[in-house]
Amino acid sequence: MKIGIVGLPNVGKSTLFKAITKNSVDINNYPFCTIEPNIGVVEVPDERLDKLSEMSKSKKTIKAIIEFVDIAGLVKGASKGEGLGNKFLANIREVDAIVQVVRVFKNDDIVHVHNKIDPVGDIEVINTELILADLETVNKRIERLERDVKRNDKEAIIKLETVKKIQNVLEKGKLANETKLNNNDDIVRMAVKELTLLTMKPFLYAYNVSDLDEVLNEYLEAKEYIKLDIKIEEELGEMTTEEIRELGLETGLNKLIKKSYELLELITFLTTGEEESRAWTIKKNSTAPMAGSAIHNDFQKKFVCAEVIHWNELLKFGSMSKARETGKVNTVGKDYIVQDGDVIEFKAG
Repeated sequence: MKIGIVGLPNVGKSTLFKAITKNSVDINNYPFCTIEPNIGVVEVPDERLDKLSEMSKSKKTIKAIIEFVDIAGLVKGASKGEGLGNKFLANIREVDAIVQVVRVFKNDDIVHVHNKIDPVGDIEVINTELILADLETVNKRIERLERDVKRNDKEAIIKLETVKKIQNVLEKGKLANETKLNNNDDIVRMAVKELTLLTMKPFLYAYNVSDLDEVLNEYLEAKEYIKLDIKIEEELGEMTTEEIRELGLETGLNKLIKKSYELLELITFLTTGEEESRAWTIKKNSTAPMAGSAIHNDFQKKFVCAEVIHWNELLKFGSMSKARETGKVNTVGKDYIVQDGDVIEFKAG
């Protein structure tokens, strides 16, 4: 899964990317320092997996991962190609979710592209450009669907109704992901997927502050957000975990990584043994066979049953065999909905 880090130029995007991924990137005090997107793969922190690995004396510990993409700064007019607009929009279309970095801190030495600190205005600039780009996509799609409806294409009738609902939301200056749709209808889901809209993606706002206790206004707090002092995070990123702990400091990046994971509606199930303990990424509400396919396709096709125990229950017993002896391991069938933190052993025919 890919998370795109976006924002206006000089708000701290590349510094945040460097702090999260520990990758060296070009960071300068001028717009469009980032042209080609920087990409970094990040492990999802998971103390559950660490404890299971220690319990099983595993040779390897393999954590879940997220891919972060640092995308070029966007400016007003990007939807019409201003700045690096076309490149920006193409890059953002390829990610699964968006972390929008918003500058709240004041620093006269770091230029602001609009020459003033206005986080609310900055969010509106970016969201407006994304909405305008999406409106163009939606309007073109409506023209094609209207031709299909004239040919009595029943599927096109449902799709047209869906796309017009999205159009109405966008025209009000709202993100497409605020549209109320029947997501249980396969045709509706297909209509949304075909559009590949920028603002249909989930958003998380990362407020770059110089004081974590800084009070935000109601508009900013109404968003799904996290507060970070990105400059401090960059400095912490150059220290070891032990050094951070010894100094009594705490990084907000783990919270950002976990929140990004939640943003994509993902959960983790776990496997553990002497060879390896591993975190497996699946969508929420996945059945046991669907979860098994994360390991191997045959586990879904030839699923027989699965043995399941929650990770903290397993730790109490110290091994799967002892947990089985006490009847704490549940045997489940194909309708079982996997829960975050389940430890699972699959049986396939």
